[in-house]
Amino acid sequence: MATLSPRSNRISLIALLLVLTACGGGGGGGGSDVATGSSALSGPTTGSLALSITGLPDGVNGAVAVSGPGGFNQAVSATQVLADLTPGTYTIAGADVLSGSAVFAPQPSTQALAVGAGATADASVIYASAGALSLALQEVVSGLAAPLFLTAPAGDPRLFIVEQAGTIRIVQNGAVLATPFLDISARVSAGGERGLLSMAFDPQYASNGFFFVYFTDLNGDIAIERFQVSSGDPNLADPAPLRILTIAHRDFANHNGGLVEFGPDGFLYAGTGDGGGGGDTLGNGQNLNALLGKLLRIDVSNASAVQPYAIPPLNPFVGQANRRGEIWAYGLRNPWRYAFDTATGLLYIADVGQGAREEVNVAAAATAGLNYGWNITEGSLCFPGDPCDRQGLTLPVLEYAHDATGGCSITGGRVYRGSAIPELRGRYFYSDFCSGWLRSFVYSNGAAAEQVDWNIINVGQIFSFGEDAQKELYMLTSTGSAYKIVRQ
Repeated sequence: MATLSPRSNRISLIALLLVLTACGGGGGGGGSDVATGSSALSGPTTGSLALSITGLPDGVNGAVAVSGPGGFNQAVSATQVLADLTPGTYTIAGADVLSGSAVFAPQPSTQALAVGAGATADASVIYASAGALSLALQEVVSGLAAPLFLTAPAGDPRLFIVEQAGTIRIVQNGAVLATPFLDISARVSAGGERGLLSMAFDPQYASNGFFFVYFTDLNGDIAIERFQVSSGDPNLADPAPLRILTIAHRDFANHNGGLVEFGPDGFLYAGTGDGGGGGDTLGNGQNLNALLGKLLRIDVSNASAVQPYAIPPLNPFVGQANRRGEIWAYGLRNPWRYAFDTATGLLYIADVGQGAREEVNVAAAATAGLNYGWNITEGSLCFPGDPCDRQGLTLPVLEYAHDATGGCSITGGRVYRGSAIPELRGRYFYSDFCSGWLRSFVYSNGAAAEQVDWNIINVGQIFSFGEDAQKELYMLTSTGSAYKIVRQ
């Protein structure tokens, strides 16, 4: 091959530049043409997945999880196209869903398919009826003395059960430990609606060992105290308390509320009754200068004897004359149990009625200053009768009457978020102290949908619900037993 001289190379380069200029390669619009040509040569780098979900009743969502390259993981509830996917193999896994108590199963339950660059892969999940889901109560412990609450610290296999007289018992490996975790019975006024009513573990319990209890003291006043686990024994608490809050409650023995719980915002909440008597004799429900008949929110993150709690600055009545800054919501009669659902950001409050209606209220947990109506209303009814002004009130999403199909006193529960019965996730469970049934509903579009009575045989008066560290639910009864809700 002949070797070109430097002068020949320069001539060839000039000729090439002239050709590029003639073709538009010298700049301006021609630059765009060159870039487009480069893109066309490289081609698309992502693909799509068109997923069809069919066979479910109207308004019922599927439960499909799609996973793939690069840690991709997405839940899909209805027919959808997933775009901009990295090429590779994707796994589509469907789970059973409920409509009421009817089970719908996916076919196939699991499938894998390849998604290529510049292409759309098609997949379908077809749901079909698979019968009805049946629930049962499995006794996990008996012989307790008026068990009123059950809980556990995060990641802990033990169960902590509050007994009305003033003790907290630990259930470990299926047996009740002989020595109580805490015994403050000498300082508790117990009987009727009084007693040691609940406990809450600090969100940082694993590192600080703090937990809080809600009880009525020897004067009948509502008391919230902080304790700490002992340094040498995880099954024993240090008995020295720090009094966080005292609320005078000496006129009547009933309507003490009873639940203390940490919200998803890290603050401590407490549900207080209206002070007792009948019909809100003391007028506390609508009185914003009283802590009774309320849902309170306080900051105990730096609790000390000098300042046992602080008031969160975003509480709705902070700094307002004749209004208590601790109040988060008001107009409650006796909110024996309420529950946060962190998956949806909702707060469920079961408020015990007077003589006609029991109710469940549902609202966004972050919504402050709601008025739930008592004693203007009992449920959605005017109290004691028409007329009344409901403007500005938050009315219940579910209520039932004091009759043969209802009961006498609602026992609020929790939203199921466990893994043993995944079809139940998102359902709020509740019961009635007198009737003993187990019911649930799904909160959807502002209403209580898919209401189900689970046909549970009466196991006694239902004192309370509980939740373990795995988010499985329990029912506590007047027979001294704790029952786990299980698949039959």
